[in-house]
Amino acid sequence: MAFTAEKKNELIAFGELMLRLHCREGKRIVQTNAYEVYYGGAEANMCVLLSRLGIPVDFITRMPENDIAKAGIDQLRGQGVGTSHIVFGGAKLGVYFTEPGHGIRPTRVIYDRDGSAYATIHPGIIDWQTSLRENAWFHWSGVAAAVSQGAADTTAEALAVARGKGMRISADFNYRTTLWKYGKHPREVMPELLRHSQVAVADLDSAAVYYGIETDPAASFEDRFQQCSAALREKIPGLEVLAMSFRTTRGIQHTYSGALYHKGSFYFSPYQELPFVTDQIGSGDAFTGGMLYGLMQGFEPQQVIDFAVACGALKQSINGDWALISRSEVETFIRSGSSGRIIR
Repeated sequence: MAFTAEKKNELIAFGELMLRLHCREGKRIVQTNAYEVYYGGAEANMCVLLSRLGIPVDFITRMPENDIAKAGIDQLRGQGVGTSHIVFGGAKLGVYFTEPGHGIRPTRVIYDRDGSAYATIHPGIIDWQTSLRENAWFHWSGVAAAVSQGAADTTAEALAVARGKGMRISADFNYRTTLWKYGKHPREVMPELLRHSQVAVADLDSAAVYYGIETDPAASFEDRFQQCSAALREKIPGLEVLAMSFRTTRGIQHTYSGALYHKGSFYFSPYQELPFVTDQIGSGDAFTGGMLYGLMQGFEPQQVIDFAVACGALKQSINGDWALISRSEVETFIRSGSSGRIIR
């Protein structure tokens, strides 16, 4: 069933845009002498993909008024993302450092977000009545509320206005173990913020942290998804659509797949074999963006989850946080899977 008859095909997202410093040449943080520079953040990453797929998007955040922040805004604009409602203030841009994994060793992330312009936000700074539009979509993620009490309160403020304007609310659970340092357990914050979501992307770990939902670890991903989705629908009564992506890793071989609950029925993607992963950071955001795109375009549910998984898989072949892909590339991947051939 399409959502387009009810809601405009445009989306507004709220979160933090950060500077990412990635160890060059596969080196570890303790040995690198140079970093690759990217911009990223869960909600911004998702906005970039939706924009590239043709969906009008606006990204809202708070950033310092300096050239480092302005360069990030310019890059967002270069991808077609609207930035006119970004507010300026605060002392610094959030930064995070990434160390690439290598088969038996996982990728590592170190955040430097304390005291950032976004972390020091509080209600009243953003004019949500002006920034949000009736009948559009509003998207946020758990990261938006994890950075500080002020960020969590501002997220709640935005959600109240979004509900008042009749916006469709989508959320990505996005639990980060190294955040949530301001004295609140996620279970004290997230259930209240999530309870009005109509569309959500979750994972088994975040459902356990936020709600205490446990599933059978010996069961298949498909069975665990059905167990988890049933429990989440009791916690979030208005939830119409829920999606999850799943990854298994054996050495450098990754298998990637997804599951979708859509208004009473379950749908599962084929398992995609990824022979090599260039950069998996941002793949979940690409999955989310692909799912939202499918819903906005009125795809059948099976098409929605297949498209979302293809977006998440393709992102892992691209350096940086953003899924710099096109719809035709996604559709080719769905038809043919991984390919090493040359297009010329």
